[in-house]
Amino acid sequence: MNDYPRDAAAIVGVGHTEFSKNIGRPERTIALEAIKMALDDAGLTAKDVDGLVKFSLENTMEVEIVRNLGIPNLSFFGDVGYGGGAGCGAVGHAAMAIATGVAETVVVWRARNRGSGGRPWATRPTNKQPGEMQWFLPFGLSRPVDQIAMLTRRHMIEYGTTQEHLGHVATSVREHATRNPNAMMRKPMTMDDYLAARWVSEPLRLFDCCLESDGALAFVLTTPERAAALKQPAVLVRAASQGIGPDHLVMANYFTANPLDTPARYAAQELWRLAGMGPDEIDCAQFYDAFSPLIVISLEEYGFCKPGEGGPFAAEGNLKLGGALPSNTSGSSLSEAYVHGMNLILEGVRQLRGTSTSQVENCENVLVTSGNGVPTSSLVLRKP
Repeated sequence: MNDYPRDAAAIVGVGHTEFSKNIGRPERTIALEAIKMALDDAGLTAKDVDGLVKFSLENTMEVEIVRNLGIPNLSFFGDVGYGGGAGCGAVGHAAMAIATGVAETVVVWRARNRGSGGRPWATRPTNKQPGEMQWFLPFGLSRPVDQIAMLTRRHMIEYGTTQEHLGHVATSVREHATRNPNAMMRKPMTMDDYLAARWVSEPLRLFDCCLESDGALAFVLTTPERAAALKQPAVLVRAASQGIGPDHLVMANYFTANPLDTPARYAAQELWRLAGMGPDEIDCAQFYDAFSPLIVISLEEYGFCKPGEGGPFAAEGNLKLGGALPSNTSGSSLSEAYVHGMNLILEGVRQLRGTSTSQVENCENVLVTSGNGVPTSSLVLRKP
């Protein structure tokens, strides 16, 4: 197997709309707004774009982006599946297109009006289902929170992970959000606040769950050579990986020999191999956190601690600014906004540009991950 073309593409532009419960504009409109902002941030125009990558769940099509922005031609376009598992993979696909010369300047975007747009599972019948869903939906696991609650309970049984461990994750992330003017939830939160919150799906409480949000984000990538002449400091894509693993069942991996063996374990192994570095060289992490236990499990899957030690690692304050591994420094999906984890990539870029509101000193290498309950992906971003 060939090695990944390390540092062969750079993120040179970022753009995002405001985050809210009801943004008041269609997804197509905010997608175009975010892409235009990202191009402006880079000092480029639509005439420079020759590639687009999106989520397979994205409702705005490439032809609409091309037509409305005036892109002359696309030599590369594609999409990545599995919702929350797709964000880092979409950036990785863009980087590979640039590294191989298929395209020179590629835009990745995600627009999502989930705060105002309703929940797909609210009207989904649960008594008769095709495909993989027949193995869990008829048994009452109808929402993502129910499915991750099962995973969390298993982690608690196997390793003694506690409610307080999850509380330390949620309060650490909220502490970061209090400094971020873009965050939807900036009110300080204590452990007592966390423990007093209502159950959503036991053992997950209200503050273990991400914010359902409206918003859009976009990134512009190009070659390191071209990046050197643009407005913003380049952020190099050191490596990107994807992973599924054997016998996986999406969001409900309960029927395998080890239900805690999520796709992230496989993405992590490949990421470190492709990046030529390990977790001890990471200065800051942005873990996918649709639910707080996913950070605990990711700490273990990506090798920052051993299986079962993720909860105590968080309880020791290691996720906070000044801790051993400052993580989710924007407030992320639990307190900034939930746009399928794309704001984690945005915060990774901010850290490497030195513009985060919870800036990590001497930040050179950042890990970003996508959802670990589904086929997933991850990135190492770094300074040139």
